[in-house]
Amino acid sequence: MADSASTDAFGQPSAPEGHYPHHWEADVVLRDGGTAHLRPIRPQDAQALQDFHIHQSESSTYLRFFSYKTRLTSAELKRFTEVDYSNRVALVITLGEEIMGVGRYDRLTDPTEAEVAFNIADRHQGRGLGSILLEHLAAAARENQIRRFTAEVLPENRKMLTVFADAGYAVSRHFDEGVVSVEFEIDPTEKSRAVMESREHRSESKSVLGLLAPTSVAVIGASRTWGTLGYQLLEHIVEGGFTGRVYAVNPEALELGGMMAHARIGEVPETVDLALVAVPYDEVPGVVAECAAAGVKGVVIASGGFAERGEEGLLRQREIVRHARAHGMRVVGPESLGVVNTDPRVRLNASLAPRLPRRGSLGLFSQSASIGVALYAAAEQRRLGFTAIFSSGNRADVSGNDLMQYWEDDEPTRAVGLYFESFGNPRKFSRISRRLARSKPVIVAKSDVTGLRLPPGHSVRTTQAPPGALDAVLRQSGVIRVGTIEGLIDVAQIAVGRLPAGPNVAVLSNALGLARVVADSAEGEGLNVVAVAGDLDLSQGQSLALPEMNRRLTDVGARDDVHAVVVAVLPAPGVRVPALAETLAEAAEALGKTVVAAFPGVIDRRVDTEGLLPAADGAPQDAAPSAAAGSAPEAVPAAASATVPSYASAGDAVTALAAVVRYSEWLARDQGPLFEADFDDDAAEAIIGSALAGVEGTELRQLGPEDAARLLACYGIAVLPALGIATADEAVAAADALGWPVAIKSAADNLRARLDLGAVRLDVRDAADLRAEFDQMRTALGPYGEAHFEVQSMAPLGQACVIRAIEDPLLGPILSFGLAGDAVSLLDDWAHRMTPLTTGDVHEIVRAPRTAVKLYGHEGLPALDVPALEDLVGRVSLLKDRHPEVSLLELKPVVVSAQGLTVLAASVWVGNPAQRMDSARRAMIAQ
Repeated sequence: MADSASTDAFGQPSAPEGHYPHHWEADVVLRDGGTAHLRPIRPQDAQALQDFHIHQSESSTYLRFFSYKTRLTSAELKRFTEVDYSNRVALVITLGEEIMGVGRYDRLTDPTEAEVAFNIADRHQGRGLGSILLEHLAAAARENQIRRFTAEVLPENRKMLTVFADAGYAVSRHFDEGVVSVEFEIDPTEKSRAVMESREHRSESKSVLGLLAPTSVAVIGASRTWGTLGYQLLEHIVEGGFTGRVYAVNPEALELGGMMAHARIGEVPETVDLALVAVPYDEVPGVVAECAAAGVKGVVIASGGFAERGEEGLLRQREIVRHARAHGMRVVGPESLGVVNTDPRVRLNASLAPRLPRRGSLGLFSQSASIGVALYAAAEQRRLGFTAIFSSGNRADVSGNDLMQYWEDDEPTRAVGLYFESFGNPRKFSRISRRLARSKPVIVAKSDVTGLRLPPGHSVRTTQAPPGALDAVLRQSGVIRVGTIEGLIDVAQIAVGRLPAGPNVAVLSNALGLARVVADSAEGEGLNVVAVAGDLDLSQGQSLALPEMNRRLTDVGARDDVHAVVVAVLPAPGVRVPALAETLAEAAEALGKTVVAAFPGVIDRRVDTEGLLPAADGAPQDAAPSAAAGSAPEAVPAAASATVPSYASAGDAVTALAAVVRYSEWLARDQGPLFEADFDDDAAEAIIGSALAGVEGTELRQLGPEDAARLLACYGIAVLPALGIATADEAVAAADALGWPVAIKSAADNLRARLDLGAVRLDVRDAADLRAEFDQMRTALGPYGEAHFEVQSMAPLGQACVIRAIEDPLLGPILSFGLAGDAVSLLDDWAHRMTPLTTGDVHEIVRAPRTAVKLYGHEGLPALDVPALEDLVGRVSLLKDRHPEVSLLELKPVVVSAQGLTVLAASVWVGNPAQRMDSARRAMIAQ
């Protein structure tokens, strides 16, 4: 049995040592947005299990045991809590010390089959515990080579029958002697994964909603000292007009902010939804523990000094999160700027923003507080309104993935902006962002060094992926990638409005030279300029200029081949920028097409030339002067509801428009279904499992040529056999065995494909020539180190390609494709995608390298068998996606001919991967 457990900083039992499966432990989000902890049962759970049983209703006990018993016997408790984690497995979901639900399986006579059973606490039924337990039990069972679950359920136990029926498995059931027998295969199916992802989506969305729309908020560490975190948070919540109840918590104050203060969160007269923590570093764990005891649903930790302090701070941060999740709480932060919800029904400014931001349609997520401040300021300057703002700080718990789940369902949010300094769960990010981008634009700002170095306060690993992989993954997901804060806001101005239907652009300006420059810039960004008009006349004064602007924009924008219009206007005497912007906005609204404006040449800083003009919220803007330098300011009338994205730089306007156009084109493309092919996963798992025996920590192990070939064969990938040789006689014997003609080549990694050094000799047809070639190669390659050679049957001639797949710490499973030789070795001409791949991804990746034209009949040569190459790429992606233990898989070279292809060499390395959190079980990632 497992050893006795120690305790952590919160006094909670740590997981025991020995054969206890630590990696089965997981924090989970429940159907109502609450959290709990799932883990294997332990012998010391006997009393908690007895308490669980005693508090069950007579009906629940009867449905579980087919009879009623008031208590479990000692023998039953021993059997239920002492399991071997292989043939007999039991998992519990706990809330603090309380067991909320139990799920178990017992292996049957057929070793691939097990009987499964569940028992959910009466007061926690309806929270989705049964489906979560089933997912995790199935994952544990598959790990133990179990492939099928059976269960016997009383007909009146409709809730349990529903759990099985709704899980997405192909369930068969029959009625016999008053009992419903249920049976189903537990290998994940497309439907079961879709069910799991849908449940995960709803739960995480509900969880975030609880943070953004609380009915009560407490500020712990509230202060009357101006400038402190506690002072600002309390003031901003109250001044922002929060519609719920607000409580101040400070043991040394009787009154704060005009309200009675409470010494501790437990003294507040109601269960608080959201607690803001602004206390010194050393006090945070105790405060979080008090929140857990008081039943608080979520905490925002504004206090800093955790992961950024090093290992000690990181461990404390993780303990805080572990304790919070185990007691049903989500954690935002530490080092969080806070959360904002501009919904008039909520009006929550639980942040350091000085006032509640204007209402709009952009959802904004940032990690560091400083970046959050900069994003907020930039958006305010552009009059860009928000639905919600979320600063995750160190992102110890709530992440950008959670927020994307929420914003997918939030109708007022028309676009999402994310500033990432690191990624948490890349597989999940790719899956969610690809789905979210189908309904609204997702704009991600990342610097060129994102993933190359560790940001302060974050515990993620840095990337080992090749250059360009991150950008490729974002494009694959439909994400609009920008490099700066300003770039994010530039694109967001267009993304929250009407999206262009295509790449055709018209340019309208009052200066022909400027119009031509804008047109050149647009074409450089990949846009298709179909009209250039540089003769807009604004010289007759505002009363005549505005109707002329309206007429010309209407004429050019009404053309069927125009999808968007860029209007670039130089200052004109007597014509005011606000009036021009209002005219443009009204005309664009009438056209129903995308219009962006640029006002270059304005040197009077009091004139607003950037942002959503007129003001997006309909409120009067500050007094703004005319476009002409030195002119007197004029009052700007209240803006109409229509707005036009405006820029001081025509180049910025075109760049932002081009980014949104590329997104629209991605949206219009058919991505196709996930690539599918036949494979033998059980055999593949056996090969990998055998190779990993004895591998510990970060150690990697290379499969031998035979094992590598057998693993690839499980996915329908054949490797042309090669035999290693050390002498000329062995070379001739190998050729006789393989069949003439043959190739002889160096087996050294640095020489394997170097025809220029004489390391490969092709089309050797007899023993005499083979002996001569061997002697010459051994002499020529002597200066390059110890010589290792191999003989291989000749493959049809064709183009050599390389397929490589890695498990990257930052990006997850990355598949790369390129044409062998200088294209990839010197020019970095790779294409990258993250698995799983759709048929559309497979189609694109083999065409993405610049040198891929050589596959399609380049310079009079016949076209090669691209469909066979696509099939191979798809099969490699399946293998890599299903087996994260495969750390590196490289097929080099793959020779593609006019009819078929040949894999000449394969290299496979395996290792113990970080526990996957995107498998067919829901789990919150540990940051």
